[in-house]
Amino acid sequence: MPDQDQAELRLGVARLRQEHEDYDVAINAMIQTGCDALRIQRMKKKKLVIKDKITKFEDMIIPDIIA
Repeated sequence: MPDQDQAELRLGVARLRQEHEDYDVAINAMIQTGCDALRIQRMKKKKLVIKDKITKFEDMIIPDIIA
């Protein structure tokens, strides 16, 4: 993979990690304020989708090496 593509993927991972952390903070705030459980569940689902994207990008950056 060219260095530029890898750098773009790393930048994308960093952005997604920040977004994931933002969702985590928002979810915790919603829980503490007693927000609707359905809204919290939807936020958790979005957070999980972001985590899956992070994993996908990381797998593209670091390919599996058969030893």
